[in-house]
Amino acid sequence: MPTLRLALSQVNPSVGDLVGNADLVRSWTRQAADAGAQLVLFPEMMLTGYPVEDLVFRRSFVAASQAAVRQLAADLADDGLGDLPVVVGYLDADGPPQVSGDAEPGRGARNAAALLHRGEVVARYFKHHLPNYGVFDEDRYFVSGEELTVVRIGGVDVALTICEDLWQAGGPFTAARQAGVGLVVNINGSPYELNKDDIRLPLVRRRAAEANATIAYVNMIGGQDELVFEGDSMIVTPDGQLLTRAPQFVEHLLVHDVELPAATTTPGSDSVADGMRISHHTVEAIPPAPSGPAVTGGLIEPVADEAEVWHALVLGLRDYVNKNRFASVVLGLSGGIDSAVVAALAVDALGPDRVVGVSLPSQHSSEHSREDAADLAKRTGLDYRVEPIQPMVDAFLANLSLSGIAVENLQARVRGVILMALSNQEGHLVLTTGNKSELAVGYSTLYGDSVGGFNPIKDVWKTLVWRLAKWRNADAARRGETAPIPENSIGKPPSAELSPGQLDSDSLPDYDVLDPILIGYVDGDLGRDGLVESGHDPAVVDRVLRLVDTAEYKRRQSAPGTKISMKAFGRDRRLPITNRWREHG
Repeated sequence: MPTLRLALSQVNPSVGDLVGNADLVRSWTRQAADAGAQLVLFPEMMLTGYPVEDLVFRRSFVAASQAAVRQLAADLADDGLGDLPVVVGYLDADGPPQVSGDAEPGRGARNAAALLHRGEVVARYFKHHLPNYGVFDEDRYFVSGEELTVVRIGGVDVALTICEDLWQAGGPFTAARQAGVGLVVNINGSPYELNKDDIRLPLVRRRAAEANATIAYVNMIGGQDELVFEGDSMIVTPDGQLLTRAPQFVEHLLVHDVELPAATTTPGSDSVADGMRISHHTVEAIPPAPSGPAVTGGLIEPVADEAEVWHALVLGLRDYVNKNRFASVVLGLSGGIDSAVVAALAVDALGPDRVVGVSLPSQHSSEHSREDAADLAKRTGLDYRVEPIQPMVDAFLANLSLSGIAVENLQARVRGVILMALSNQEGHLVLTTGNKSELAVGYSTLYGDSVGGFNPIKDVWKTLVWRLAKWRNADAARRGETAPIPENSIGKPPSAELSPGQLDSDSLPDYDVLDPILIGYVDGDLGRDGLVESGHDPAVVDRVLRLVDTAEYKRRQSAPGTKISMKAFGRDRRLPITNRWREHG
């Protein structure tokens, strides 16, 4: 049986940076060549970044992508890498955008993969299954491909597929089986969700069995707005054996020697299988098989849920800050658990020199909260400042007759004004610190504690915030480092401290009661009856659902934040603000 040395390039592209992404392909292809690779794979839409969203409708951008893939092929040859076949994702089109008046049926923008060899694009594949759920809107942007591309490389027939092709039965993988291929390449831009890695391996195994072929699955890493990609690239045999698996959340070149069946069909013959045409191509020469012992990529074991989420949040925050060219971040440090976790995430993502924490005490701020904020700053080494808000609040109250909730919200908004002023003056990105539970029930002040350009814990339930804090401190202890989060911040009852003796429990059910209801309603789309049948108190359910339904206008104005759940607010969950439907008891 022939052996191919595969190199799966788990890298971090940036949307719109065609030159920078092409340079990534060139540098990682050089590393792959130095490792003796005979076929190099890069992620979905590698050249353009993913997802490009409405950039698809700009014909100038499509043309630039098409030119970039041709130029990349030539540049790889000029680099002395022309003999090494490279599969790279990019944006293509064979007709006007589907939204234009001159659109043609069956033609338009394409989510494409190109095989580059000896300075040319020798084969192309257009994604067949287009996801249109959750964060995906690919039916809006792309036209489905109806042809499976099979390329003979080193005596092995290799089929090209893209991301969602793997997630649905039939189509390319069934066609690959009928075509008798030995290897299916699957290039991905598959966003992270907690426990998705547990779903992915069984899925790859099912498709390997369906195709009766080995699958090389390569996924990108990195943050793109709300999305974060974790990698988790792998190679799986037809009988379900996991040969090698890459680490999560880091760039990585996974190199592995794979024994594959020799091709038996006649090159150049075209046929139809499972409704897809099969086109055959041949790469005439590739680098010779390296001598010496077989190279293995190793197996990375999955980590605990809290570690996985923490790394996702750190990567999402780091890339949002760096890719948008912010020099630093600023956040309010209350001494509470949410701001403590966000501060620790920011320090892990950017380093303490790029994080400014501001204590904004009022007359209701407890001494222990001020001490806890200062303690966190000392533990992490961030730039710590104290800006008392009471004189500014008093100036407002001297000119406005306010009471009750209006005074509470005024304090929060003064804090927001100070943070935004520091942002304007010094160029920081303001991080807001509201968790998913608070966003769900509207427990925040618009233009106050909700102010900011990014929210690292937007998709993190309050109960998970506590778990993350405990994990991060335990991880620090395991490594012999200072725990970043004060134990007082973890252990004390949560409070906004906007009125005397205020606690979150004055306004909300305990989070251990609240979060399971919210998870069922928001993530699981359970109605009122389903939640009650699950064992939740009917009166509490009615109260919580009312809070969620009436807070949609607040969520619509909230900052973006890294998605880590199956249904994040924003891209995943889209409900009308003006909406009279209610889950009645």
